[in-house]
Amino acid sequence: TALLCITGCKQNQEQAPAARPAPIVSFITIAAQKAVLSTELPGRTTAFRLAEIRPQVNGLVQERLFEEGSDVEAGQVLYRIDPAPFNAAMDAARARLGAARKAADRLEAALNISHAGIARQQATLELAKINAERYQKLVRSNSVSAIQRDQAVTELKVAEASLKTAQAQLESDRQAIEAAKADIEQARAALNSARINLSYCDVTAPISGRIGRSSVTEGAIVTAYQPMALASIQQFDPVYVDVPQSTTELLRLKRRMKAGAIQADETNPNQVSLTLEDGTAYPHPGTLKFSDVTVDPTTGSVTLRILFPNPEGLLLPGMFVRATIKEGISETAILIPQQGVSRDHKGNPYAMVVEEDGKAGFRPLALD
Repeated sequence: TALLCITGCKQNQEQAPAARPAPIVSFITIAAQKAVLSTELPGRTTAFRLAEIRPQVNGLVQERLFEEGSDVEAGQVLYRIDPAPFNAAMDAARARLGAARKAADRLEAALNISHAGIARQQATLELAKINAERYQKLVRSNSVSAIQRDQAVTELKVAEASLKTAQAQLESDRQAIEAAKADIEQARAALNSARINLSYCDVTAPISGRIGRSSVTEGAIVTAYQPMALASIQQFDPVYVDVPQSTTELLRLKRRMKAGAIQADETNPNQVSLTLEDGTAYPHPGTLKFSDVTVDPTTGSVTLRILFPNPEGLLLPGMFVRATIKEGISETAILIPQQGVSRDHKGNPYAMVVEEDGKAGFRPLALD
């Protein structure tokens, strides 16, 4: 506990000039107390979500289906691109798919014929084997001539060759069926691609929010994924506030917490208040979400991101605000009125206190 001079200090009567009366001073008693430490940081608001609208196909803009500056819903159609060329492309893809399916059906029929040919050739081969064996036995008993036997052997060889030919044709038909199936899949993929491109003719809103001005009008030619956005949608309920904090202050805070000088606020550890540009307090508290992991080398600071509800739409992206962030709680804080603090020629703070002998004395202030 100490006495702090506020408006002035009584000088030593022996050192004071006789003609100058002693100034009238006032004092207050200060003592250590529990206090919530906070810091006020400037920042700017940022949209919670931002979507730039770009076309995904080339074409001519037929319609613009929204009012600039209005609220739009996710999935709402914003622009309509001429669908005629994409309808034609889808019809052509559908025709190619039908032709591929008919070709596959014809090859399936040919494959069935090949299977039947294999069965016929196998039967012919079995008969040729039986005849060849029979004539081989009969020629030994001179019941048939050698010419007849040779003819039976030749027929056996012809049947074997025919069977191999039929088997090769069957394998060729199978490969043709596989190629036809691949053609069907390719035609189906082309049809799906044409259907997707046709759906892209309706340019829809990816998010809900407020849409800005349109950069194109009806009749404009647009290209897929062009650099210039057709329009932008911003969602600012809730809204982010990004504030920079110097690494010096961050290290000081961590050092004081480690030393036990301050403790974290367990009741509302991440609650942040906001002050608007005109000095009025924002009615809704925010929540500190995270601190960036990279230090900006040009400013020596990290960015803190705070999330604020914005039901009335009072906060617009890009507004300058001041955020008051709770750093922690000091159980032995010394609170001094601002008018009781002065600074020397070096800018160091000090205060005038009443010593035990009743005289005023300088007391440097350690803010860390």
